[in-house]
Amino acid sequence: MHIGPYHLPNRLFVAPMAGVTDRPFRQLCRHFGAGYAVSEMVTSRRDLWDSLKTSRRADHTGEPGPIAVQIAGTDAAMMADAARYNIERGAQIIDINMGCPAKKVCNKWAGSALMRDEPLALAIIEAVVAACAPHSVPVTLKMRTGWSAAQRNAVALARAAESAGVQMLTVHGRTREQGYSGAAEYDTIAAVKAAVRVPVVANGDIDSPAKARAVLAHTGADALMIGRAAQGRPWIFREIGHYLTTGEPLAPPLVAELRTLLLAHLQDHYQLYGEHTGVRSARKHIVWYTRTLPGGAALRQVIHSAQDCATQWQAVADYLDALAARMDRLPAVWGDAGQDHTDTSIPEGLAA
Repeated sequence: MHIGPYHLPNRLFVAPMAGVTDRPFRQLCRHFGAGYAVSEMVTSRRDLWDSLKTSRRADHTGEPGPIAVQIAGTDAAMMADAARYNIERGAQIIDINMGCPAKKVCNKWAGSALMRDEPLALAIIEAVVAACAPHSVPVTLKMRTGWSAAQRNAVALARAAESAGVQMLTVHGRTREQGYSGAAEYDTIAAVKAAVRVPVVANGDIDSPAKARAVLAHTGADALMIGRAAQGRPWIFREIGHYLTTGEPLAPPLVAELRTLLLAHLQDHYQLYGEHTGVRSARKHIVWYTRTLPGGAALRQVIHSAQDCATQWQAVADYLDALAARMDRLPAVWGDAGQDHTDTSIPEGLAA
């Protein structure tokens, strides 16, 4: 599929997740078959553009294109400025955040809170599209199904966004009110797909190859966006791609492969964040990788107490060496989903 002039190699995307989808993680997911990755959310507040957090989020060094940056805010003019600022720093696609349910975002009427104010949401979309047009930079939009079950307005907003010039829509199958609780629903995504001509991406609870195939069939979506299920399991993109192509489950990664990728990921992470922040922010990734593996609990105690990157890295290396002596491959049922990848039935909640 295409986003503006950019041809994407496949229809499996990495979701923008604050504190997760930094450059090292995006590159890792691309290595395992993700065809597209969107950066962490970047604020539209000019006074924060020079902050260390924003500079790290805007770091795309060595990253393959197209470079997609997600921006968030509540003021149309500020959002337009943020789009121009990021284009000057290499952004090739600008994504507007109307999907984040976090209170610290929604309390300021940004993120999914904008879906409660359609005139403001449309004004922001129009301003960002106008700012990007002179640079031939496509604008995309990520949103939810609505603010609440009683206010599902994704279809109306999708139509307005398409008319304003948005070139791709991603819909998370939950309302803002749900946060990440309950189950995602896909009827609204199917309705959005039927209402517009631009590509539509389905997002929410896609945590196994079988679920990916079922969501595509149910929604008719052009692509899938995967977020939490890729945490500690970036090879999910490889698994899904293989399953969609062949109909066959893919063997889990070798422990030796996990060792190589995890240790390299940690080194890249440390280089981006530095010693003090790196050793702390890497903890969550190590926890995700090892949460269901034998001996993982003991390792987590060590890595949480480590005060320098070298000690933490060596603890992970020693753990994986010991794990490789016990097993060649990771367990067949692994990760958030806990599902048998040979299951081809329609998961609960997907029935029409």
